[in-house]
Amino acid sequence: MAGKKQFDMDTVLDAAMIQFWRSGYADTSLDDLSRATGLNRSSIYSSLGDKDALFLRCLDRYATRYGDKYDAALSCAAEDPVAAVRAFFDVTLERIADPAVPDGCLMAQSVMASPALSPGVAEHVKELFVLQRPRLRAALEAGGMSEENAADFAVHIAAVNQSLAVMGRAGSSHEQLRAIVGVTVDALARALRPVGPRESSLRE
Repeated sequence: MAGKKQFDMDTVLDAAMIQFWRSGYADTSLDDLSRATGLNRSSIYSSLGDKDALFLRCLDRYATRYGDKYDAALSCAAEDPVAAVRAFFDVTLERIADPAVPDGCLMAQSVMASPALSPGVAEHVKELFVLQRPRLRAALEAGGMSEENAADFAVHIAAVNQSLAVMGRAGSSHEQLRAIVGVTVDALARALRPVGPRESSLRE
């Protein structure tokens, strides 16, 4: 049929996302996007918008895809917050180990590249980057942690989570990354452990 798009939008957006993820925004040209998606430049413009518009769509796609996985991992936080946070980290570790996607984190590398982005795109990147904190804070509060402690741990867990992507890209082994996660999960378990009578009396 005349005028019908001869491509699958999900496939094209995934290809563009991988290209931005692998090379970064600044080092990805329209020619790179054309090769990755199989679309010529005019089709990219007419169907997907300019480079900034396509990058934003890819960022939102990435944030939604992994955000849904993080939400699913944290869904058991009310019953077992420690297991929920461990599952949260598993999402990142599984992504790092996945040979089908580039190393690192698209969101983290985009934040680092903010000076090369237009102001509007840079602001959107920062908004997406901090979404982990309220997600984690809500889960920890649901698990019985105080509001103040949950806020502090949410910042810490989000920071460790981003560091895993950076260290994975730098060549750290899966075992080393697991060890980092273990330290954080153990600290969380201790913070959530009820204070016994002896510990309580020692603190008084």
